[in-house]
Amino acid sequence: MDWYRLCSHREAIEEETKYLTWDPHATPKATLDFVTDCEEAWEDDSRGTYVVRPKSGEDGAGEFAGNTGLTIDWEKQTGTLGIWLRKRFWGRGYSGERAAALVELAFDRLDLELVSVTHEAGNEKSRRAIEKYVERFGGQHDILIRNAGTRPDGTTYDSHRYSITREQW
Repeated sequence: MDWYRLCSHREAIEEETKYLTWDPHATPKATLDFVTDCEEAWEDDSRGTYVVRPKSGEDGAGEFAGNTGLTIDWEKQTGTLGIWLRKRFWGRGYSGERAAALVELAFDRLDLELVSVTHEAGNEKSRRAIEKYVERFGGQHDILIRNAGTRPDGTTYDSHRYSITREQW
């Protein structure tokens, strides 16, 4: 798989990364740095990053659909969900499917107390997907966080935070 091609300036990448905290990769080195960061986070137990692929029999079976992860704050006993999907794979329910797997991992295997997820204000597709699985797992919308983050270009954005506790799940 050519990660650089998938994460760089190809058709649809600007739309795919509009609400993410990273820009399309400008060079193969940027992709290498991303992969290295994922490996280091895996080794220090701070984040697990996983590939998302369609199942056998689905359109695009075996292809790289995107990636997902669980970032862990051991001190706060909190796991935070994240996902990036290629546009071709939007609307297939992968967000909820991977959330179910990662929430189970967080509570059953890692013994965490809370799983959280955020979406940027205005990102309606993510809002709808998140609200579906958060409700299914008994969680709730917590708060709108003003100036929650900064994009690579320096602009700030607001985010909605949702959470699921072990007891709710």
